[in-house]
Amino acid sequence: MAKIIRPQRASTASVRSAPKKKAAKAATPQPKRAAKKVATKAAKKVAKPKPWTAEEVYEAFDRFRKANPEPKGELEHLNPYTLLVAVVLSAQATDAGVNKATRALFAIADTPEKMLALGEDKVRDYIKTIGLYRNKARNVIALSEKLIAEFGGEVPRTRAEIESLPGAGRKTANVVLNMAFGEHTMAVDTHVFRVGNRTGLAPGKTPLEVELGLERVIPTEFMLHAHHWLILHGRYTCLARGPRCDVCLINDLCRWPEKTV
Repeated sequence: MAKIIRPQRASTASVRSAPKKKAAKAATPQPKRAAKKVATKAAKKVAKPKPWTAEEVYEAFDRFRKANPEPKGELEHLNPYTLLVAVVLSAQATDAGVNKATRALFAIADTPEKMLALGEDKVRDYIKTIGLYRNKARNVIALSEKLIAEFGGEVPRTRAEIESLPGAGRKTANVVLNMAFGEHTMAVDTHVFRVGNRTGLAPGKTPLEVELGLERVIPTEFMLHAHHWLILHGRYTCLARGPRCDVCLINDLCRWPEKTV
């Protein structure tokens, strides 16, 4: 009888699959540190303008003097007291706006005594077209009271004393000392600050830095009118948004890199 040979079962032993290798992370290109540092330095590095020479500063102010020998401030006033009040009111306001409000006010109150007699409410009514008029009316009355109590009703002639008055700061003191008493002070408003920095004449991060820088470089013979020339230059020529380089008296001396000739 034929021997039956049964087919053998296939081996059930499982074949272990080789462990999958972790997929290599896609290599992300790392910026070269050296190149990155160079780029950063280049971005941060701002070329400092070459300082003006003494001859250039003299030439600039000599041109201002020839074009406008006797520049005047544009705030209307009758005496040192009304000048002080006008400057206090001019904070965050235009000279034209202040003049419009003070013409009628100064016609009836041109001394501290008359201003106190008028009273805060009426002062407020006269200046209500000026920004921050409520606080400014309060300051006008308070400074008038202090002038009478501590200075005999007269505007003091030192910066520290003027700065001690309500509403008066360093710029106010410099304007009053210059315009009322002929002191060689430099009042730095937004126009002077811009001109000092943009032209490279006296760059600074704060108004005080610009003020001191201008005082260092401007010759004494120009200091009486210097702040007026710079204010007028910033107000009508070296404008904030669109400098009028084509009519600028000091275009060839200016250090502003974007100027047009």
